[in-house]
This record gives sequence, C-alpha cells and structure tokens, in this order.
Amino acid sequence: MKHSWQEHLPQELQQKITEVEEQIAPRLREIDEQVLYNQQRVLQLFAENHVSEADLVGSTGYGYDDAGRDKLEKVYAGYFKTEDALVRPQLTSGTHAITTALFSQLYQGDTLYYMTGEPYDTIQEVIGLAGDKPGSMMKRGIKFKSTALLANGEVDYDQVEKDLAGDPTIKVVAIQRSLGYAPRASFTLDKIKKMVATAKRLAPQAVIFIDNCYGEFAETEEATFFGADLMAGSLYKNAGAGIAKSGAYIVGRKDLIEECGSEMIVPGAGKYAGATYAYLRDFYQGFFMAPHTTGEALKGMVFTAALLEKFGMDTAPKWDDPRTDIVQKITFGKPEPMISFCAAIQHYSPMNAFVDPEPSYQEGYEDQIIMASGSFIEGSTIELSSDGPLRDPYTLYVQGGLSFQHVKIAIANAVNDTFFK
Repeated sequence: MKHSWQEHLPQELQQKITEVEEQIAPRLREIDEQVLYNQQRVLQLFAENHVSEADLVGSTGYGYDDAGRDKLEKVYAGYFKTEDALVRPQLTSGTHAITTALFSQLYQGDTLYYMTGEPYDTIQEVIGLAGDKPGSMMKRGIKFKSTALLANGEVDYDQVEKDLAGDPTIKVVAIQRSLGYAPRASFTLDKIKKMVATAKRLAPQAVIFIDNCYGEFAETEEATFFGADLMAGSLYKNAGAGIAKSGAYIVGRKDLIEECGSEMIVPGAGKYAGATYAYLRDFYQGFFMAPHTTGEALKGMVFTAALLEKFGMDTAPKWDDPRTDIVQKITFGKPEPMISFCAAIQHYSPMNAFVDPEPSYQEGYEDQIIMASGSFIEGSTIELSSDGPLRDPYTLYVQGGLSFQHVKIAIANAVNDTFFK
C-alpha cells in the first residue's frame, strides 16, 4: 500500500502543495547547479591543501603549531579568495566574530560607519546604541555613524556621499548583508559590489567590513571577491552545515587578520595561539558539507515562500526572487497567527517538539521575541528555526533546514495548524 507524507492534511492544502512543487521545480534545479559549482570549489581546495586524517586531531593548551588549524584556515581563505583567515572555537558566535573584527580596527576617536542603516539588535548593544552594558564601543570612545536606507530598502547613495566623504575619523565602513529584523530585503552580491566600490572611492582610509551571517554559499560568489577587506560569519550557520558545534570565522587581508588575532587572543601570540581541542573534524566536515546543506535550506525557503503566497501571505523574498541568504520573511500583520505558526515550527522539529514557544525578553534584544528552534546545536540557524520581534507588522523570520524534506513537512504542517485548525 502506497503512503504519502501529506495524507493527513486537508485536500485543499495537499492540492496547493502539489501546485507549488510543480511551480518551483525549475528554481530548485538552478539551486542544484549552484550547489554543484560551490561543492566543486570546496573539494578542489581540500585536495590542493592536502587535507588528511592527521589534520582532524586538534591541539590542546596554547595551541602552537596546530597544523590542522592552519590548513583549515588556508581552505577558508582559498574559498573566500582572501589572504588569510581565522576559523576558531574561541569565536563563540557570529556576533563575537563581528565584534572581534570591528574592535581590532577601531580606537578611541575613530568612527564606525554603517552604509546599510543601523545594524541588528545584538550589534546595536555592542556599539552602545541599545542597552547600557559595559565594554560597548561608545563607552570606549568609539563613535558611530550610519546612513538610513531609502523607503524601498535600498542604499541612499546621495546621502552616503555626504555622510562618508571627507570624514577622516571613519576607519571602518560596515555592510550588513542579511536583513536582521529590518523591513528591507537582504542585499545581493551585485548590490554589495557597488557598495564596496563606493566605500573605497569615498573613504580610502577605511577598512571595508562585511557581516556575512546567513550568506555563505547562498550564491556562487562572496563579497570578498569584490574587494572587501574583512568579513565574518558563524560556523553554526551556513559554513558549519549543522555539524560544527561552535565557532566562527573571519577572513580578509593578512595584516588585518593578524590584528584580529591579537584582539581575539593576545597581542604577541595572536592568531598563532588558540587550541582547537576536538573541533577540527567537525569544522572540516561542516565546511565540506556547507554547499549542499545551504542548498537544502535555500530549497526549503523557496518552498516556504511559494506555499505561503498561495494563502495570500506577504513574503519576502518572493519564491522566484534572487536569494542571497537562507532567511525567509513572512508578515502576519497581527501577533496571534505569527505565534501559532512559530509554535508549529517547534512542534515539527526533531528536538523539543513538545515545547510551546512563548514571547519573552532576551539578552541583546529590545522587544519581546518569539522563537522556535528544535535544533541539535543550540542557536543553530542552518537548522530550521523561526523567530521575530513582537512588534508591528509582526514579521516572522524563518531560516535554515538541514534537509529540504524536513522543511516541507514542517512548513506544510505549520500552514495546516495556522490556517486550517
């Protein structure tokens, strides 16, 4: 007897799922081609750097002469086409990697400038724009400046010209690729290419920094291909493929990575210290699997957008829009369906499926947050999760998915629980 994964769903929903599967099939084939291209590049770098089982062992104590760590950083630098890299368990999150990179370049009296509007909540606390925590940039005498985006979410280049040109105190120009909790779209690499060129023209004294969280392997290029000086991201997002259990990376110019190493560890030893313990196997395997796993998440987000659009929901990006990260916005307009949909994501997760998410205040955020994350690794957003602030227009941010099949099952059941029950 033939069984179907959706046989318990209402007939109307089953029909719409069938329509969506046919509709998105060409887009999924495009993603498969992208995955093949990125996978080939990673495989070639493993071969060129002679990665072997001996490189998976790791180190203890000071971590000096950790050949596996050094080789991994050559693989990362090769993939992102940079001179050097830091890939470390000592970097505990994407926010930590970003903070390390920024602090390595900024001193009292310097200005950090964001071309893409104000950064997302956790970085606002690092800067000192939100909260009143010790150690923020503003408490260290570092200034902040940003250019608000246009109403359509694009960079206001006319205002950038006024804000950026002629200010020698600007030592870092930061570009945030993904949207955070902003109403804008994530910036594609075509758009980031123009931002980097503009920053180099107007502020040649500044380091161009990219917050690359959620963006790795989502296209066939990266922002460092176009002249960005430093870039950072998390290993329990795309680059770790749900295998790396901690860590983050920074890639960029060799002299800047040296400075990041001094900020991360200590001046003197810098990047040449820092034990990897038992992490290297996961870091290598995660990076090898990253093109495939990111592709699975991208397919899941295309399916999510297409199915929700069948029910008249406001989604961004649309199912057939260009994608530059693994994040999908769904705007509900009111809190109740947003909370219900988020709860369903939790209920159709492999871990803690019995838990009912409730809005609450969390460190680093100004509003109550609703969050579903039934992940094997705490905080992993390459695994399927959803979250969003309880504020108008009540937008839920869905991201990740280790397998396309899991995303389909979870999203279909979330639609059922929210719109049919």
